[in-house]
Amino acid sequence: MADRDYGFRTRAVHAGNVPDSATGARALPIYQSSAFVFDSTEDAAARFALQKYGNIYSRLANPTVASFEERVASLEGGLGAVATSSGLSAQFVTFASLAGAGDHIVASSNLYGGSITQLDVTLRRFGVETTFVASDDPADYAAAIIPGRTKLVFAETIANPSGDIADIAGLAEVAHAADLPLVIDSTIATPYLCRPIEWGADIVVHSATKFLGGHGTTLGGVVVESGRFDWSNHNFPLFEETVAHYGGLTWYGNFGEYAFLTRLRAEQLRDIGPALAPHSAFLLAQGVETLPYRMQAHVDNARRVAEWLEADPRIETVNWAGLPSHRHHARAAQYLPLGPSSVFGFVVKGGRAVGQGLIENVTLASHLANIGDAKTLIIHPASTTHAQLTEQQLVDGGVHPGLVRLSVGIEDADDIIYDLDQALDAALKGASA
Repeated sequence: MADRDYGFRTRAVHAGNVPDSATGARALPIYQSSAFVFDSTEDAAARFALQKYGNIYSRLANPTVASFEERVASLEGGLGAVATSSGLSAQFVTFASLAGAGDHIVASSNLYGGSITQLDVTLRRFGVETTFVASDDPADYAAAIIPGRTKLVFAETIANPSGDIADIAGLAEVAHAADLPLVIDSTIATPYLCRPIEWGADIVVHSATKFLGGHGTTLGGVVVESGRFDWSNHNFPLFEETVAHYGGLTWYGNFGEYAFLTRLRAEQLRDIGPALAPHSAFLLAQGVETLPYRMQAHVDNARRVAEWLEADPRIETVNWAGLPSHRHHARAAQYLPLGPSSVFGFVVKGGRAVGQGLIENVTLASHLANIGDAKTLIIHPASTTHAQLTEQQLVDGGVHPGLVRLSVGIEDADDIIYDLDQALDAALKGASA
């Protein structure tokens, strides 16, 4: 198959999965094994020393997980991938591989609440400081970089829940001018709608729990690397220093363009341990097979719902960048020409009380803390997913007190609209009673 550049839909089904050589099984086998037999003592020693490829222990690598990794890397256009047990663990191992005590990260303030607290609470406690940039201008990110201390620039393709769109190419230019990698969380976009590596990103992370899996059943995360960043530059001495616990090798000297991915697996997965379970990898790989079809349905429904909400006099604002009224509409058309996914916030006239009444009166939509499910989901971010943030962090992240976040599913659009319509009526009646 190497003589053809296969399309996205074909790779979503076939990448990383060939018929099983032992049994001929066409479906991806679940290798439900914690460890793997060595050929000999020499073989075992070579694998442990990273002198030979081979499975050792499923915390580090597993054939089912490897298939999922290869599939996502193919869709993102990356060199390779490392899967983890959740999206936040994918972020954490990435940050832990690049930054240590005394180092610094420049990040958007417009992030998922769990990402902000990971950076602002846990990593700060470990001695890694983060400057959060409230602006969407790449020049402001450049101004926040501290020479000699900053190790990466981090943003989301589509911010959760504000719906703002990152200027990926602009951020890549800023990061690369300082010899830093650009790390992009592209969970909401998925590779079907945007491939950040094509716009200059060096590392892409996903919460595979969301749209990649697509059915709200399975936790997982994945880190994809472009293979283009020069890890031998002066900002990352650990990639060129000898590694005593692996026999004196150097990550860049021995593994070249695979230096980051190898170190991520051989050190971060080894020591932190957020391994993706084989059965979870199987379920997530199944989800990826239908990703292009589901995402198109999600976007088509989101457009119908967003346009209906914007036209409704009961709604104050709708933050979906597919609408011409959104301040990042042109940017969304550039980076996400098929549409800016199906997760967005809107504000109901009447404030927080009416928004809560809306949530409490939906019957089709589910009130829960997740996005990217085939089902329509709804929540109030300020009191849930972003509740641990300060008032200023909420403002900087575009989380209005009355903001309702909607993750539009793949049901019939008319039914989603009907549900929101009747819930709005009930909420307004309750507020006036």
